[in-house]
Amino acid sequence: RSSWLLLAPLLTPPVPLITAPPCSLCPEGAHRFQWIRNLVPEFGISSSHVKVLSSPAEFYELLKVQIKTAKQRVVMASLYLGTGLLEQELVDCLEETLEKSLQAKGSSNLRVSILLDYTRGSRGRKNSRTMLIPLLQRFPEQVRVSLFHTPNLRGLLRLLIPERFNETIGLQHIKVYLFDDNVILSGANLSDLYFTNRQDRYVLLQDSPEIADFFTELVDAIGDVSLQLQRDDTVQMMEGMVHPYQGDKMAYCEIANRRVMEVINSARTRQELLHAKTFHSSQQGSSLLSQQGSQASGGLKPEPDTWIYPLIQMKPFGIQIDEMVTETLLTEAERDARIYLTTGYFNLTQAYMDLILGTRAEYRILLASPEVNGFFGAKGVAGAIPAAYVYIEHQFYSEVCYLHQQERVQLQEYSRAGWTFHAKGLWLYLAGSDLPCLTLIGSPNFGYRSVHRDLEAQVAIVTENKALQQQLHQEQEQLYLCSGVVSSSTFEQPNRYVKLWVKLVTPLIKNFF
Repeated sequence: RSSWLLLAPLLTPPVPLITAPPCSLCPEGAHRFQWIRNLVPEFGISSSHVKVLSSPAEFYELLKVQIKTAKQRVVMASLYLGTGLLEQELVDCLEETLEKSLQAKGSSNLRVSILLDYTRGSRGRKNSRTMLIPLLQRFPEQVRVSLFHTPNLRGLLRLLIPERFNETIGLQHIKVYLFDDNVILSGANLSDLYFTNRQDRYVLLQDSPEIADFFTELVDAIGDVSLQLQRDDTVQMMEGMVHPYQGDKMAYCEIANRRVMEVINSARTRQELLHAKTFHSSQQGSSLLSQQGSQASGGLKPEPDTWIYPLIQMKPFGIQIDEMVTETLLTEAERDARIYLTTGYFNLTQAYMDLILGTRAEYRILLASPEVNGFFGAKGVAGAIPAAYVYIEHQFYSEVCYLHQQERVQLQEYSRAGWTFHAKGLWLYLAGSDLPCLTLIGSPNFGYRSVHRDLEAQVAIVTENKALQQQLHQEQEQLYLCSGVVSSSTFEQPNRYVKLWVKLVTPLIKNFF
């Protein structure tokens, strides 16, 4: 099947597609993925602007450095902001940078926009909101804090469902951290565990103004349909905006769809025009590509050898771009291609499972062992969640064995003493290649929640540069080195015992975690 034909019914409302040939007719290598630009903007950059990070400590230090050096904008989208000392240090960095910007000019150009989830960010007496209120009080003209509330949590359900459990209905799950023209894409939240011993993935896109503009506009769009945190810890919607849980649900979702699709389509149009202008002349292309941001670097940008495609998934708003692109990538993966797929929470959708079991590529799937699952040792019902994941994993492994696919589809469990595992994404190795030419990195976990309940965003990074491919390969190897291959004996271990009630309940609740 042709990739671009699969993607045609994706967008709501429908968007005119620029016809692209099927994958089989596309140029070899990285360029075979250019069909993705039929749906989303394509950003061509130099691989020298891409840096892959490997550790939580490196991620945390980079956040602080980027905040301290920001001059125009700081945009941070996360599930929540923690309440510990490390998180307070981030807030202090923001306060210091805002104060310096005021002292330097009297009236500052620096703007700070923070997008969090309402339910997760409001949990407990001390929470994300109380951490950020001092910034709102001191810098009311420069700081915006938006709290997204899912439209699916409303009415009697909202009144009856308790704190923590209300987070199962739907969340703002996007993680993007942006400072001037530098963008960090990750699956990590702004919490001390993610700065110390919770393994995730992180990539820095440096000096990339068009990409930074896109994610700024995306966060602004979601922020516009979110509750705005006030200096007295109350929240209110922007004037004239439909309320997410008090107003008409369909009207709210239509407005949200329109706002987000405007961002995607306008950026796509800009990039298509840029691509058309630069197609015939590489010299002209270099000049055009460098018009924005070249003053800071003092020269022309090098020719792009790497392409960034933002993939958005917001099923509550009828936006399913990430889901369809991911399904198409899995569908089109050729025989002898290798896909390394990782998720901190192994709970694949039925569609993803069917594609993995029914297509030709080799799969190496990395998931969390029970001891490094983020819910391991949790109190109450949440403490049984790792066992539920074991049960889901065992069921999938049994299906692999039933179909005699053990050689082609291999499960591996991440295990590291004192650490938890939260990495997600995939690396695609074309047939005959020892290095990946494509990776997906961002917030989705490939599960039901990511596809149907939450707001998600990741990027597809496609590169033909060997040095960047090597960086991505080393990232993959470093994660998989901390794993062991799953076999039938894995599930015979004492710590893999799953109680009968967990087995009975898991099918009923698996779509909520």
